[in-house]
Amino acid sequence: MKTAEHIWPVIGRLTDEYRKLNLTESIDYRKFYIYSIITHSTAIEGSTLTESETQMLFDEGIAAGKPMVQNQMNLDLKSAYEFATEMAERQNVCITPELLRRFNALVMKSTGGEMSTMGGTFNTAAGDFRLCGVTAGYGGKSYMNYQKVPQAVESMCKILNDKLAQAASMEDIYNLSFDAHLNLVTIHPWADGNGRTARLLMNYIQFCHSLIPTKIHRQDREAYIKSLQESQDREDNRPFRDFMASQHAKTLKEEIDGHKKSNKKSFRLMF
Repeated sequence: MKTAEHIWPVIGRLTDEYRKLNLTESIDYRKFYIYSIITHSTAIEGSTLTESETQMLFDEGIAAGKPMVQNQMNLDLKSAYEFATEMAERQNVCITPELLRRFNALVMKSTGGEMSTMGGTFNTAAGDFRLCGVTAGYGGKSYMNYQKVPQAVESMCKILNDKLAQAASMEDIYNLSFDAHLNLVTIHPWADGNGRTARLLMNYIQFCHSLIPTKIHRQDREAYIKSLQESQDREDNRPFRDFMASQHAKTLKEEIDGHKKSNKKSFRLMF
Protein backbone atom coordinates (compact mmCIF):
# COMPACT_ATOMS: atom_id res chain seq x y z
CA MET A 1 0.00 0.00 0.00
CA LYS A 2 1.32 3.44 -0.89
CA THR A 3 1.63 5.90 1.98
CA ALA A 4 -0.50 9.04 1.99
CA GLU A 5 2.56 11.03 0.90
CA HIS A 6 2.67 9.14 -2.41
CA ILE A 7 -0.95 8.09 -3.03
CA TRP A 8 -2.58 11.51 -3.45
CA PRO A 9 -0.57 12.60 -6.49
CA VAL A 10 -1.59 9.26 -8.02
CA ILE A 11 -5.24 9.87 -7.15
CA GLY A 12 -4.99 13.36 -8.61
CA ARG A 13 -3.68 12.03 -11.94
CA LEU A 14 -6.26 9.21 -12.04
CA THR A 15 -9.07 11.64 -11.23
CA ASP A 16 -8.03 13.93 -14.07
CA GLU A 17 -7.90 10.99 -16.47
CA TYR A 18 -11.26 9.68 -15.20
CA ARG A 19 -12.96 13.04 -15.73
CA LYS A 20 -11.45 13.48 -19.22
CA LEU A 21 -13.08 10.21 -20.27
CA ASN A 22 -16.52 11.71 -19.45
CA LEU A 23 -17.64 8.37 -18.05
CA THR A 24 -20.53 9.97 -16.17
CA GLU A 25 -21.92 11.22 -19.49
CA SER A 26 -22.65 7.63 -20.51
CA ILE A 27 -26.26 6.55 -20.08
CA ASP A 28 -26.86 5.01 -16.65
CA TYR A 29 -23.13 5.00 -15.75
CA ARG A 30 -23.74 6.76 -12.42
CA LYS A 31 -26.62 4.42 -11.63
CA PHE A 32 -24.56 1.30 -12.19
CA TYR A 33 -21.61 2.76 -10.27
CA ILE A 34 -23.89 3.24 -7.24
CA TYR A 35 -25.26 -0.28 -7.73
CA SER A 36 -21.67 -1.53 -7.52
CA ILE A 37 -21.00 0.46 -4.33
CA ILE A 38 -24.17 -1.01 -2.78
CA THR A 39 -23.28 -4.58 -3.79
CA HIS A 40 -19.81 -4.33 -2.27
CA SER A 41 -21.07 -2.60 0.89
CA THR A 42 -23.64 -5.30 1.67
CA ALA A 43 -21.12 -8.02 0.74
CA ILE A 44 -18.88 -6.74 3.54
CA GLU A 45 -21.81 -7.52 5.87
CA GLY A 46 -22.31 -11.03 4.47
CA SER A 47 -24.51 -10.61 1.39
CA THR A 48 -23.60 -12.93 -1.48
CA LEU A 49 -25.46 -11.07 -4.25
CA THR A 50 -23.34 -10.40 -7.31
CA GLU A 51 -23.44 -7.13 -9.22
CA SER A 52 -25.55 -8.69 -11.98
CA GLU A 53 -27.98 -10.13 -9.40
CA THR A 54 -28.21 -6.71 -7.75
CA GLN A 55 -28.96 -5.08 -11.09
CA MET A 56 -31.73 -7.61 -11.82
CA LEU A 57 -33.18 -7.02 -8.36
CA PHE A 58 -33.15 -3.24 -8.70
CA ASP A 59 -34.17 -2.86 -12.35
CA GLU A 60 -36.37 -5.90 -12.97
CA GLY A 61 -37.62 -6.68 -9.48
CA ILE A 62 -36.27 -10.23 -9.79
CA ALA A 63 -34.93 -11.44 -6.45
CA ALA A 64 -31.76 -13.50 -6.48
CA GLY A 65 -32.06 -17.10 -5.34
CA LYS A 66 -30.36 -16.19 -2.09
CA PRO A 67 -31.71 -15.72 1.46
CA MET A 68 -34.46 -13.07 1.34
CA VAL A 69 -32.70 -10.96 3.97
CA GLN A 70 -29.84 -10.41 1.51
CA ASN A 71 -32.23 -9.11 -1.15
CA GLN A 72 -33.92 -6.87 1.43
CA MET A 73 -30.55 -5.58 2.65
CA ASN A 74 -29.65 -4.48 -0.87
CA LEU A 75 -33.04 -2.90 -1.57
CA ASP A 76 -32.92 -0.95 1.69
CA LEU A 77 -29.41 0.33 0.99
CA LYS A 78 -30.56 1.42 -2.48
CA SER A 79 -33.31 3.52 -0.86
CA ALA A 80 -30.77 5.00 1.53
CA TYR A 81 -28.45 5.97 -1.34
CA GLU A 82 -31.34 7.50 -3.28
CA PHE A 83 -32.19 9.64 -0.25
CA ALA A 84 -28.53 10.61 0.25
CA THR A 85 -28.05 11.66 -3.37
CA GLU A 86 -31.28 13.66 -3.26
CA MET A 87 -30.11 15.46 -0.12
CA ALA A 88 -26.71 16.11 -1.68
CA GLU A 89 -28.32 17.65 -4.77
CA ARG A 90 -30.03 20.14 -2.45
CA GLN A 91 -26.53 21.08 -1.28
CA ASN A 92 -27.50 20.11 2.25
CA VAL A 93 -23.94 19.44 3.41
CA CYS A 94 -24.62 19.82 7.14
CA ILE A 95 -24.26 16.54 9.03
CA THR A 96 -26.63 16.15 12.00
CA PRO A 97 -27.56 13.29 14.35
CA GLU A 98 -31.06 13.43 12.84
CA LEU A 99 -29.67 12.91 9.35
CA LEU A 100 -27.56 9.97 10.52
CA ARG A 101 -30.57 8.38 12.21
CA ARG A 102 -32.52 8.79 8.95
CA PHE A 103 -29.71 7.11 7.04
CA ASN A 104 -29.67 4.18 9.46
CA ALA A 105 -33.48 3.88 9.47
CA LEU A 106 -33.43 3.48 5.68
CA VAL A 107 -30.53 1.01 5.84
CA MET A 108 -32.42 -1.12 8.41
CA LYS A 109 -36.00 -0.57 7.17
CA SER A 110 -36.78 -4.21 6.29
CA THR A 111 -34.35 -6.07 8.51
CA GLY A 112 -34.70 -4.17 11.81
CA GLY A 113 -37.32 -4.18 14.55
CA GLU A 114 -37.98 -3.50 18.21
CA MET A 115 -35.49 -4.62 20.83
CA SER A 116 -36.11 -4.74 24.58
CA THR A 117 -33.04 -4.42 26.79
CA MET A 118 -32.16 -3.46 30.35
CA GLY A 119 -31.68 0.08 29.05
CA GLY A 120 -35.15 0.21 27.49
CA THR A 121 -36.96 -0.56 24.25
CA PHE A 122 -35.75 0.83 20.93
CA ASN A 123 -36.43 0.19 17.26
CA THR A 124 -33.53 -0.71 14.97
CA ALA A 125 -35.76 -0.05 11.93
CA ALA A 126 -36.36 3.55 13.03
CA GLY A 127 -32.76 4.69 13.39
CA ASP A 128 -32.94 4.66 17.20
CA PHE A 129 -29.59 4.75 18.94
CA ARG A 130 -28.88 1.54 20.82
CA LEU A 131 -29.82 1.17 24.47
CA CYS A 132 -27.49 -1.76 25.07
CA GLY A 133 -23.85 -2.71 24.91
CA VAL A 134 -22.37 -4.21 21.74
CA THR A 135 -19.18 -6.11 20.97
CA ALA A 136 -17.38 -6.87 17.71
CA GLY A 137 -18.15 -10.58 17.57
CA TYR A 138 -17.12 -13.35 19.96
CA GLY A 139 -14.21 -12.20 22.08
CA GLY A 140 -14.13 -8.88 20.24
CA LYS A 141 -13.79 -5.35 21.58
CA SER A 142 -16.66 -3.69 23.41
CA TYR A 143 -17.89 -0.39 22.04
CA MET A 144 -18.63 2.67 24.18
CA ASN A 145 -21.40 2.66 26.78
CA TYR A 146 -24.73 3.36 25.09
CA GLN A 147 -25.38 6.27 27.45
CA LYS A 148 -22.44 8.14 25.91
CA VAL A 149 -23.57 7.60 22.30
CA PRO A 150 -25.87 10.66 21.80
CA GLN A 151 -23.24 13.13 23.01
CA ALA A 152 -20.48 11.39 21.03
CA VAL A 153 -22.53 11.60 17.81
CA GLU A 154 -23.39 15.25 18.50
CA SER A 155 -19.72 16.10 19.03
CA MET A 156 -18.66 14.20 15.93
CA CYS A 157 -21.18 16.07 13.76
CA LYS A 158 -20.08 19.47 15.08
CA ILE A 159 -16.37 18.83 14.55
CA LEU A 160 -16.99 17.28 11.13
CA ASN A 161 -19.08 20.23 9.93
CA ASP A 162 -16.47 22.71 11.18
CA LYS A 163 -13.65 20.87 9.43
CA LEU A 164 -15.60 20.47 6.19
CA ALA A 165 -16.24 24.22 6.15
CA GLN A 166 -12.46 24.76 6.28
CA ALA A 167 -11.50 22.04 3.78
CA ALA A 168 -9.48 23.52 0.96
CA SER A 169 -8.68 20.62 -1.34
CA MET A 170 -9.97 17.35 -2.76
CA GLU A 171 -7.55 15.49 -0.47
CA ASP A 172 -8.93 17.33 2.57
CA ILE A 173 -12.52 16.40 1.76
CA TYR A 174 -11.75 12.77 0.99
CA ASN A 175 -9.78 12.42 4.22
CA LEU A 176 -12.61 14.01 6.22
CA SER A 177 -15.09 11.62 4.62
CA PHE A 178 -12.81 8.73 5.62
CA ASP A 179 -12.55 10.15 9.16
CA ALA A 180 -16.35 10.43 9.38
CA HIS A 181 -16.60 6.77 8.37
CA LEU A 182 -13.98 5.73 10.96
CA ASN A 183 -15.46 7.77 13.80
CA LEU A 184 -19.05 6.68 13.22
CA VAL A 185 -18.06 3.01 13.17
CA THR A 186 -15.98 3.53 16.32
CA ILE A 187 -18.88 5.17 18.17
CA HIS A 188 -21.14 2.36 16.89
CA PRO A 189 -24.42 4.20 17.63
CA TRP A 190 -26.78 1.45 16.48
CA ALA A 191 -27.39 -2.18 17.29
CA ASP A 192 -27.03 -3.03 13.59
CA GLY A 193 -26.20 -1.38 10.27
CA ASN A 194 -23.25 0.67 11.56
CA GLY A 195 -20.88 -0.29 8.73
CA ARG A 196 -23.37 0.34 5.92
CA THR A 197 -24.41 3.65 7.48
CA ALA A 198 -20.80 4.77 7.95
CA ARG A 199 -19.97 3.96 4.33
CA LEU A 200 -23.10 5.82 3.25
CA LEU A 201 -22.06 8.87 5.30
CA MET A 202 -18.64 8.79 3.65
CA ASN A 203 -20.21 8.73 0.19
CA TYR A 204 -22.76 11.40 1.13
CA ILE A 205 -19.94 13.83 1.98
CA GLN A 206 -18.34 13.01 -1.35
CA PHE A 207 -21.66 13.51 -3.19
CA CYS A 208 -22.10 16.90 -1.54
CA HIS A 209 -18.73 18.03 -2.88
CA SER A 210 -19.20 16.52 -6.37
CA LEU A 211 -16.40 14.01 -5.81
CA ILE A 212 -16.16 10.52 -7.28
CA PRO A 213 -17.57 8.25 -4.53
CA THR A 214 -15.25 5.74 -2.88
CA LYS A 215 -16.00 2.02 -3.08
CA ILE A 216 -14.63 -0.60 -0.70
CA HIS A 217 -14.07 -3.82 -2.62
CA ARG A 218 -15.60 -6.95 -1.14
CA GLN A 219 -12.39 -8.92 -1.78
CA ASP A 220 -10.51 -6.45 0.42
CA ARG A 221 -12.85 -6.91 3.39
CA GLU A 222 -10.15 -8.37 5.65
CA ALA A 223 -7.74 -5.50 4.98
CA TYR A 224 -10.58 -3.02 5.48
CA ILE A 225 -11.45 -4.41 8.90
CA LYS A 226 -7.79 -4.64 9.86
CA SER A 227 -7.25 -0.95 9.00
CA LEU A 228 -10.28 0.04 11.07
CA GLN A 229 -9.03 -1.97 14.04
CA GLU A 230 -5.50 -0.60 13.72
CA SER A 231 -6.74 3.00 13.73
CA GLN A 232 -9.05 2.30 16.66
CA ASP A 233 -6.35 0.54 18.69
CA ARG A 234 -3.74 3.24 18.01
CA GLU A 235 -6.28 6.12 18.15
CA ASP A 236 -4.71 7.29 14.91
CA ASN A 237 -6.68 7.87 11.71
CA ARG A 238 -3.68 7.35 9.41
CA PRO A 239 -3.91 3.56 8.90
CA PHE A 240 -7.55 3.88 7.85
CA ARG A 241 -6.91 6.96 5.70
CA ASP A 242 -4.08 5.15 3.90
CA PHE A 243 -6.22 2.07 3.26
CA MET A 244 -9.17 4.10 1.99
CA ALA A 245 -6.98 6.21 -0.31
CA SER A 246 -5.52 3.02 -1.80
CA GLN A 247 -9.04 1.64 -2.33
CA HIS A 248 -10.10 4.82 -4.09
CA ALA A 249 -7.06 4.73 -6.37
CA LYS A 250 -7.81 1.08 -7.12
CA THR A 251 -11.38 1.88 -8.12
CA LEU A 252 -10.38 4.78 -10.35
CA LYS A 253 -7.82 2.64 -12.15
CA GLU A 254 -10.33 -0.20 -12.63
CA GLU A 255 -12.93 2.18 -14.07
CA ILE A 256 -10.42 3.78 -16.44
CA ASP A 257 -8.95 0.45 -17.57
CA GLY A 258 -12.42 -1.03 -18.04
CA HIS A 259 -13.49 1.88 -20.22
CA LYS A 260 -10.35 1.70 -22.35
CA LYS A 261 -10.69 -2.07 -22.78
CA SER A 262 -14.32 -1.82 -23.90
CA ASN A 263 -13.43 0.88 -26.43
CA LYS A 264 -10.72 -1.31 -27.97
CA LYS A 265 -13.14 -4.14 -28.72
CA SER A 266 -14.15 -4.34 -32.34
CA PHE A 267 -17.64 -5.38 -33.40
CA ARG A 268 -18.25 -8.23 -35.80
CA LEU A 269 -21.62 -9.30 -37.11
CA MET A 270 -22.45 -12.75 -35.79
CA PHE A 271 -24.56 -14.96 -38.08
